[in-house]
Amino acid sequence: MTHTQDKSSALAQGLTIFIFLAVLTALEFGIAIAINFVILLALVALIKAGLVVYYYMHIYKLKQDEHGEGHDGYAYKTGTNRVGLWLFLLSDAFVFGGLLISRFNLLGMTRPHLNQLLGLAVTSILLISSFFMNRAETSIAHGDRKAFLNGTLITMVLGLLFVAGVVGLEWQLAKIEEVIASKDAAGAIFYMMTGMHAFHVLTGVILLFTVWNKGRKGLYSAEKYWGVEAATVYWHFVDVVWIFFYPALYLIGTLAV
Repeated sequence: MTHTQDKSSALAQGLTIFIFLAVLTALEFGIAIAINFVILLALVALIKAGLVVYYYMHIYKLKQDEHGEGHDGYAYKTGTNRVGLWLFLLSDAFVFGGLLISRFNLLGMTRPHLNQLLGLAVTSILLISSFFMNRAETSIAHGDRKAFLNGTLITMVLGLLFVAGVVGLEWQLAKIEEVIASKDAAGAIFYMMTGMHAFHVLTGVILLFTVWNKGRKGLYSAEKYWGVEAATVYWHFVDVVWIFFYPALYLIGTLAV
């Protein structure tokens, strides 16, 4: 397989995963509206997360050989950095997991009054951003700096749109529905979950800007792009978290009285 064919194959795989995620998100929304079957909603969320982990997270890279390089070699340092990154994400996952468990412990099978269409919109924006970030990483891995810069820039814009949608719009609409942090558990858990996640998205945008700026200066190549890989993994991790937060906040359960 030629270099161009290899890149095309990688991009095609990313597009396929994105299409599956889009279809599953639409199915998830339809299930919630039609029958609101919790087990089925949870199953769809798990499948979506599994797709992201399978393709985007690049778990297989943790098992790559060092090709005989010493401890000062780039491959060895990158492998060590990967382990550190995944340990950090694991610890962060416990924080988000605790919030998710708290949501069900405090609210049970009820959910706050939120704007369903806006929830679907911001979720779609985040999923699309992961698609473009995947294209950006694939592009730099194959030496296409222009496509990498464009993909990263689009991802940053979509990330900011997500934050604006959640913090700028959803928070204000939630207040109209009397979802207020100081009022009850529903308000407290809603603002904590969305606020913590929006903060991670915002820090992800800052990280992506740093990577984009370095890429603009030509500091990454097809052989050395660990910074891009780390930013991509972090971005997809945040995406995976929202895959679970979205149904937990917007779809599962009946509206709280």
